[in-house]
Amino acid sequence: MQPARRVAYDVLRAVSESDAYANLVLPSAITAASLSPQDAGLATELTYGTLRRRGTYDAIIASAAGRTIEEIDPAVLDALRLATHQLLATRVASHAAVNESVNLVAAEVGRGPAGFTNAVLRSISRDTPGEWQERIENGARSDDERLGLRTAHPVWIIRALRRSLTAEGRADELESLLEADNVSPEVTLVALPGLAEPAEPLRPYAPTAFGSPGGDPHRVISGSGGTIRVQDEGSQLVALALAAAAPIRTGEHWLDLCAGPGGKTALLAAIAHQHDVSLEANEVIPARAGLVRGALKAVPGEVVVHEQDGRELTAANPGRFDRILVDAPCTGLGALRRRPEARWRKSPADVAELAPLQAQLLSGALDALTPGGIVAYVTCSPHLAETSGIVSEVIRTRDDVIELDAAAVLSGVVKSPIDLASNDAGHVQLWPHRHGTDAMFLALLQRKPTGE
Repeated sequence: MQPARRVAYDVLRAVSESDAYANLVLPSAITAASLSPQDAGLATELTYGTLRRRGTYDAIIASAAGRTIEEIDPAVLDALRLATHQLLATRVASHAAVNESVNLVAAEVGRGPAGFTNAVLRSISRDTPGEWQERIENGARSDDERLGLRTAHPVWIIRALRRSLTAEGRADELESLLEADNVSPEVTLVALPGLAEPAEPLRPYAPTAFGSPGGDPHRVISGSGGTIRVQDEGSQLVALALAAAAPIRTGEHWLDLCAGPGGKTALLAAIAHQHDVSLEANEVIPARAGLVRGALKAVPGEVVVHEQDGRELTAANPGRFDRILVDAPCTGLGALRRRPEARWRKSPADVAELAPLQAQLLSGALDALTPGGIVAYVTCSPHLAETSGIVSEVIRTRDDVIELDAAAVLSGVVKSPIDLASNDAGHVQLWPHRHGTDAMFLALLQRKPTGE
């Protein structure tokens, strides 16, 4: 099998079998296979393209096979998905896609399944992508299911995104958002303030953000000693907003409560170093805590990295911190561009499971603030139950907290005007189709100063 296709298949199997993340598995698989830059690009496109449109391809495979995908051996199904992507969305020759997939299944599973694979793929190859799309959409049970088949999104995610956009009065942007989710994001870098300078091409909003010169970031990153790293512009903006929410006083004490893998921590640490502010970080998962420590190596000074449940850490430190970043564990629905498999892996049950933890982390962080201190509540999800719903739930039970105008704060951070939908609370929702960032949510909550 052609090496790039083999790498793509192996990554698809890791995602299916082990709940691996393609963005973590693929780079090492490419290195292990010693792929050329051209083959590495092909492997990346095949992997991400197949994962991104998996739901659509599953509907096509089920139609061509005359059986549900649950009745197909998982190893065979991944081979069929990969081949379907090649047949319907790439310029790979049909005979190459079919023959290599048949040979792969014969070697991995057996000759009988290989014959089944051959029959299914030859059926798929006889019709055009448009004909297949029309066929599966005609079988949809609702308009949302039809939209899901066309844009490769589960129905529940489409409805959640529609509700979030409707809350901004922007429901008409739904299809633009869904299309943006299916476009691979450009690499964005961060230049840690005071330690590195952003270069051309500059990103439009964050003063620390810039694009990858020539498209390959590795040379720039490796030569920076860690002061330049890959970080989405939205991720940079929410950290910068916390730092800009009020004038920084010498001697402040900051906390990044859910710090892994450390990108926002490093940015906050660089700002803290400029202002003689102390920063602590916390990450409950030891491996991710190690990533945080690695991200901080480029920043002068010491940042203590705890490995505790964030709720326990805040409970043990009431009234201690001036600023706290709560980048809460979430479904990650705002990063579907870079983690395409997440849309098929997550379910509404994940939202319900995470909501109590999100509320507890935010409530604990508010308790750990000094009077006048500020919490930035952040998620990489636009789902209302993880964003404004959590904020409303927490502050409804307290009389010592006010919500600041995060939109006004962020507007003071950015280099050029930014289109932020208005809302009564003043929180911020970024969007890939509107801002070119992950769909980051930001709310700024202040504990009332003493005497108010």
